[in-house]
Amino acid sequence: MTSESMDDKPRDLTALPLFAQPVPASGPRASSMPRPVTSLHPASDLPVNDVDWSLVAALRAQASEQLSQAVAADRARLDKAAQEELGRSIVLDLIDATVSDRVNAGDRAWSLAEQNALARAVFDSLFRLGRLQPLVDNDEVENIIIAGHDNVLLELIDGSLVEGPSVADSDQELIDFLVFLASRSEVNARGFSEAQPRLHLRLDGGARLAAAAWVTPRPSVVVRRHRLMQVTLDDLVERDMLSPVAASFLRAAVRARKSIVIAGSQGAGKTTLVRALCAEIDPLEAIGTFETEYELHLHELKRHKIVHPWEARPGSGERGPDGRMAGEFTLDDALVDSFRFNLSRQIVGEVRGKEIWAMIKAMESGTGSISTTHASDAVAAVRKLVTCAMEAGPHVTHELATSKLAATIDLIVQLDLRTTMANGVSHRQRRIAEIIALEPGERETGYATTHVFAPDSDGSAVPSVLPHEYRALASYGFDLAGYLMLQATRP
Repeated sequence: MTSESMDDKPRDLTALPLFAQPVPASGPRASSMPRPVTSLHPASDLPVNDVDWSLVAALRAQASEQLSQAVAADRARLDKAAQEELGRSIVLDLIDATVSDRVNAGDRAWSLAEQNALARAVFDSLFRLGRLQPLVDNDEVENIIIAGHDNVLLELIDGSLVEGPSVADSDQELIDFLVFLASRSEVNARGFSEAQPRLHLRLDGGARLAAAAWVTPRPSVVVRRHRLMQVTLDDLVERDMLSPVAASFLRAAVRARKSIVIAGSQGAGKTTLVRALCAEIDPLEAIGTFETEYELHLHELKRHKIVHPWEARPGSGERGPDGRMAGEFTLDDALVDSFRFNLSRQIVGEVRGKEIWAMIKAMESGTGSISTTHASDAVAAVRKLVTCAMEAGPHVTHELATSKLAATIDLIVQLDLRTTMANGVSHRQRRIAEIIALEPGERETGYATTHVFAPDSDGSAVPSVLPHEYRALASYGFDLAGYLMLQATRP
C-alpha cells in the first residue's frame, strides 16, 4: 500500500471528533491552541476511564501491524506526519469493522462518543503516550507522579494534589510501555532495561519523564509538564514568587551579565525562573543552551532570534579505551563545540554532578551564564557545587573547586517550596527565599557570601546587605531607592 494508493480509498477523517484536528501533547506551541479542560476538583470529579483497555491493546496491535506493512510497502519513506495520517485511517477502519462485528453479533452499537473515546485511545497508544495522554493533555495537571500502575497522584497548577486514574493494568504493562516509549522516541531515543534501570526522557511535545524500575519495588515515574513557558519576572511578581524590588535586582543582574545559579528543591520552580531571567536577555543576543534533556525550550519560544540548543546523549554498549560508550555526547562536548558558534550567552541546565565543569567554563567566558542545581539553601548550594566539581576525579581538590566557583559565580538565588493543607487539599507556594552574592574569601572556606536578600519569616526574600559594587546595577534598571527604603524598615 503506497502513499498514492491511499487516495484510492478516500476517507473523511473528520467522521470522528478525534480526527477533526491533531492536538499536540504539550509544549510551547500547545499553549496557543484552544483545548477543553476537564475539571479535576475534587478527587471525586476525576475523569472516569470507561475505555476497554484490553480491546485497545488488541486494536493497537492490529493497527501497528497494518501500519508497518503499509510503510514497508511504500517506496517513498513516509515522514511522521504522513504515518500519523495513515494511522488515523487504519484506526477508523478498525473501529468501523469492530462496530459492524458487534451489531452482527447482536450487541449494542456504540455511540459516536464511545467510538471516539476508543479511537483516541488506540491512536494515543500507537503514536502518543497511551493512557498517560489524557493527563498530559489536561491544562490543569502540572506533574504526574506514579508509584505503581494503580498508584497515581496528579499535582495541579494551583499546587494541590489529587488522585489520578490507573495508567496500566499491571506494573509489568507499565514497564513494557516505558520500554516502548524510550525506544520509539524520535527526538532522543534511550534504553530502558534491567541493565539500564533508569530513564530520563524528553517526550514529544516537551514534557519530561523520569522513570526507574527493577531497582525499585514498583515502577516509579514522574512526568513534568512545563506550563509557564512564555514567562517574565513581572509574571512571577504577580504570582507572589518575588517582590518588585527583587525582580528589578535580578533583571539588572542579567543585563549586567552577572553569572547566576538558581538553587532549590525538586519542583521549586527553578526552570521557570531561568526562563523568566532569559526573557531579560536582548532578543538579538545569540544564546546557547546546554541540557541533559531539553527543558528550557528557548529555541521554541521565538523570543530570541538565535538560540542554539544542545542536548546530551547517553551512549550504549561497552565503554571504550577512553572510558566512553559508543554514541555518548556530553555537556562538555557540547560546550567545546559551542565556542565556534559566536555565542553571546551560554545557559547551562541543571547541575547534578561533574557536568558542573561545563557551567564553570561557561561562566569563565564572562558571558553572564545561568544554571540550576538542587540545594536546601543558598550557602548549601555552594557546598553542593563543590562536591559536584570533585566528582570529576581525584585531580580536582576541594581547594581548586572552591576557588573556581568563588571566582566564576556572582549570585545564587534560592527558591523555597512550602506545602500547606486546606480543607484536606495540599497546596504549594513557590517563592524566592534569598539571594546571596559570592566572592573569593578566606583560606578556611575559600569563599565569602553576602545576603543581598535574606529570608523573612514568611519565606520571602527581603533586602538585607547590598555590596557596594552592586549599587552600579542601578544603571541597568535596579530599583536602588526602593531597595534602600525597604532595607531601612527592617528590624
